[in-house]
Amino acid sequence: MLKSKVALIRCSEYDNELVYNAVKKGIDLLGGIAAFVKPGEKIVLKPNVLMGMDPVKNVTTHPSVFRAVGRLLQDAGAAVSYGDSSSIGTCESNMRRSGLKQIGDEMGFSIADFDHGREVVHKNALLNKKFVFANGVLEADGVISLPKLKTHGLVRFTGAIKNQFGCIPGMLKGQFHVKMADPYNFATMLVDINTFIKPRLFIMDGIMAMEGNGPRNGSSRALNILLCSSDPVALDAIACKIINLNPEFVPTFRPGEKSGLGTYHYESIEIPGDEIESFITLDFDVVRKPPVRDGGGPMTVFLKNRLTPRPVIDVSKCTACGTCVNMCPVGPTALDWMRHEAGKRPKHNYNNCIRCYCCQEVCPAGAITVRTPLLGRLVFK
Repeated sequence: MLKSKVALIRCSEYDNELVYNAVKKGIDLLGGIAAFVKPGEKIVLKPNVLMGMDPVKNVTTHPSVFRAVGRLLQDAGAAVSYGDSSSIGTCESNMRRSGLKQIGDEMGFSIADFDHGREVVHKNALLNKKFVFANGVLEADGVISLPKLKTHGLVRFTGAIKNQFGCIPGMLKGQFHVKMADPYNFATMLVDINTFIKPRLFIMDGIMAMEGNGPRNGSSRALNILLCSSDPVALDAIACKIINLNPEFVPTFRPGEKSGLGTYHYESIEIPGDEIESFITLDFDVVRKPPVRDGGGPMTVFLKNRLTPRPVIDVSKCTACGTCVNMCPVGPTALDWMRHEAGKRPKHNYNNCIRCYCCQEVCPAGAITVRTPLLGRLVFK
């Protein structure tokens, strides 16, 4: 049986030529760019942009990685567009803030429509049979995914598989957090997205990764690596090995393998390029515990409030901007103003909180972290 390939290429900085040569080397180890695109095809680049931030913060796929992949596609004769759907702001505005629009304009790429979409039926899905996907994705011949290696409160780590969640336009993503509050169902839904869209190639930016309070407010960590694969499950599994995270703790892996998306077993993965041992970072700051299932019902709420990690606001950092209140996807809301007065600090109602961690993800001040209650720390230590 053929093994999945995940190419590892050392790259120590975001110099354009250095990154281009590293990306090209990685893709060449997989058969070259011509193995993934044909001249004249419409290819969408899907970076991880979240909400569009200065690339020096290492929240988004770096412009030099975007430029390198775009250059290879252009040389292969593809018609290149790009985009990502954030929960706040338009695709174009977020691309501008992340430094990608400037590169796209320079290279003659068009911004794909990630602000609007249409419903599709996914008959072979494991769990979710209907989605609304961005028009730019549905109108393309193929997608190439450019994830960023970061921690994530809900699914432990955001990488190749989760990057395609941004193919769902805007606030529609929040509906899935409500509909699939259980992290394992949410992860299966992410797999369903990938088996429908079928990105042809994944190039993960791990030159500067994010640990700790990711995916937006964590700390930058130099891993000096680019990972390339056509198998997102295998790529994410190798990324987990690098950050010393047991793949059994990442809920996308088992449904990913069940769906035929790929493999997470190391013995079934070939790793051409640089030696993986030289990249392994044992002290990478990531939660090394599996997510806790959400079974629903009053008893689940009771136990969840005492055992499971929850978002907590640091009032010393909170600017009372209201972003977290506006982003809470549940109704009745799990976040509201104290005394219901604008200008006061927001406060969580944990009885309503589904632990989607959207508030933690979007907080511009980094005032929200995910913490486990004392009883949960004692039980799951």
